[in-house]
Amino acid sequence: MFFEIVCFVFIITSRNAAELCDNRHAFVCLSVCLSVSNVGINIVGPSNAEPLPQPPSPAMYQLDIVLKKGKNLAIRDRTGTSDPYVKFKIAGKEVFRSKTIHKNLNPVWDERVSLLVETLRDPLYVKVFDYDFGLQDDFMGSAYLHLESLEHQRTLDVTLDLKDPQYPEHNLGSLELAVTLSPKEGDMRDAVRNLYELSYQSMRLSDVHRKAQLWRGIVSISLIEGRGLQPMDANGLSDPYVKFRMGHQKYKSKTIPKTLNPQWREQFDFHLYEEQGGYVDITVWDKDAGKKDDFMGRCTIDLSLLSKEHTHKLDLPLEEGEGVLVLLVTLTASAAVSISDLSVNMLDDPHERHQITQRYSLWRSLHNLKDVGVVQVKVIRAEGLMAADVTGKSDPFCVVELSNDRLQTHTVYKNLNPEWNKVFTFNVKDIHSVLEVTVYDEDRDRSADFLGKVAIPLLNIQNGERKAYALKSKELTGPTKGVIFLEIDVIFNAVKAGLRTLIPIEQKYIEEEPRVSKQLLLRNFNRVRRCIMFLINTGCYINSCFEWESPQRSICAFVLFVIVVWNFELYMIPLALLLPLVWNYILIASGKDTRQDVQAVEDLLEDEDEDFDKDDKDSERKGFMNKLYAIQDVCISVQNALDEVASYGERIKNTFNWTVPFLSWLAIVALGVATIIIYFIPLRYIVLAWGVNKFTKKLRDPYTIDNNELLDFLSRVPSDVQVVQYRELKLDPNPSPNKRKKNNPG
Repeated sequence: MFFEIVCFVFIITSRNAAELCDNRHAFVCLSVCLSVSNVGINIVGPSNAEPLPQPPSPAMYQLDIVLKKGKNLAIRDRTGTSDPYVKFKIAGKEVFRSKTIHKNLNPVWDERVSLLVETLRDPLYVKVFDYDFGLQDDFMGSAYLHLESLEHQRTLDVTLDLKDPQYPEHNLGSLELAVTLSPKEGDMRDAVRNLYELSYQSMRLSDVHRKAQLWRGIVSISLIEGRGLQPMDANGLSDPYVKFRMGHQKYKSKTIPKTLNPQWREQFDFHLYEEQGGYVDITVWDKDAGKKDDFMGRCTIDLSLLSKEHTHKLDLPLEEGEGVLVLLVTLTASAAVSISDLSVNMLDDPHERHQITQRYSLWRSLHNLKDVGVVQVKVIRAEGLMAADVTGKSDPFCVVELSNDRLQTHTVYKNLNPEWNKVFTFNVKDIHSVLEVTVYDEDRDRSADFLGKVAIPLLNIQNGERKAYALKSKELTGPTKGVIFLEIDVIFNAVKAGLRTLIPIEQKYIEEEPRVSKQLLLRNFNRVRRCIMFLINTGCYINSCFEWESPQRSICAFVLFVIVVWNFELYMIPLALLLPLVWNYILIASGKDTRQDVQAVEDLLEDEDEDFDKDDKDSERKGFMNKLYAIQDVCISVQNALDEVASYGERIKNTFNWTVPFLSWLAIVALGVATIIIYFIPLRYIVLAWGVNKFTKKLRDPYTIDNNELLDFLSRVPSDVQVVQYRELKLDPNPSPNKRKKNNPG
């Protein structure tokens, strides 16, 4: 009888299903009660006490909904279509979210959901959104279904006309539903069982959402070339580029100017979430500066028709246009990616950890060169987060990203010190990738609010160390409120990592659109000026030797010049480049850090942090840049060119400064090998081998993707700005109010 009393007390103190669904332990208790007792719940007191009154039978309703389809929904994407999904809400709480139907204005869902409703006074609020991965989802319309108007025990076909409350005259299409409302009269035990089943379904639904993040395979696509494309410009040529889309994943190729037979030679990967395959939508566009780009044609790849573990060469004719695209497509098995609870993770099992260590041992360096390693991220908890809601709380969740791999935790509601205790496992394709962990506040009707972020290069990770990372601003230039506790392990093969450094870096699919900013323009100009000033100062120093400003220095320089020129051999060039590497390593080992230029960049970023926000608000208020597309394109080109020049200058400096020891050691090995080769092999043989390789490369592999090993190497070296962004902040337990206000502008 004790169990029955506990069950009754719990039921009468829990007024709705939401409270029960949030308490798993309570449902364990209820399931035990239902299995122990085969009769109704009776309250038995002492023998001399009066029997307590039996609780009244609850009156609830079961609402069965079939979301059939949508008709003539609103266009929200530039391609003239949308990616719609539907939300159901009752009394302000989201009770259902449909799957997303991509690129369709007449989607067919055919999804069923059963809801328990306590009262018919609250209508069913239906909202439709256009899904945009990494961006704010666009509103497509809403409607109300008044439950009091429904007949009981009868299935009704309902058509809901979608409207925008701000523009009620606009026609946004309609949704078709089949709705059945059934009263649920019964004893207390039936109500408890229904609530238990609802909780179980809710937990299964969260498990389905967790699995929906995991991909089952990789689609590797190489965009080779186009043939006979349609001329769009007055000169009879075009400036074509290609857009790829697979679900929420997108990729945009580079633009090849003034040609109808472009050669792209680009490679990228998509994640495959559906076992039966999927579709890759491809569109070709002509780039026009200062006006809307011209559409040149489209084509589609049906992945279900392609066999796995095999490279397919596809010649795809363009629909609604002219010409053919040539692609190479390969479907491979899933990478090592998973989400689990803290109590279940592979690297804590000694046997599994040993197997993984063996998989990436030096003896297997030439096996599957793309599989460089594995990283495991334990997202433990966060403390002292920013309050994003008017209640003084937040609904935080955490997103973990590694290149284009993206997984996230569940949401902890109404909490500034959330505990997630989740373990994420990623496959490492490039050891120079940066792990990004971002905390957001969930807003059901809007895009998530940013709370903080950290960026951790994989080569900076100390295995098995649980650390508290101070959260940074969105630009990673200064601190924001809160810390996050992470424990990260990375296991990789150094040989594979070194070889992977010499091939093109993987581009992120989702990146912010470039914009004109006077602060960014000024910063890049100052970075380029520092690089140029270094060259000028070096030239002045050499010229001072010719001017005999310091006789002692000039004599030493003259003797060194005569000796080097008299005994010069070609192998001395890489040997000379080794000298600053060795010299800076000695200085660092002796405690003298030569990497002082980064501090100037850090000070510059901190000073500009507030100016960026002000600059953004001014741009939004005036809307001036939207009217000057041509000027904006020119400014962006200049701004990006300055950034590119400054970045390469800083990367060369940081290679010799041992900013990333792995890359500096790799440079020593490469220069050492080059010195030995040039010393023992005559120059004419080296030049001959280089020329033969260049001339026969296209003959040996017609679809090879061109690359420059030196530039690919430098692309892995962080610039001074990236060094600042990846640097850990020192935890400040008691920041001053003024400093907090500066770092968190309202």
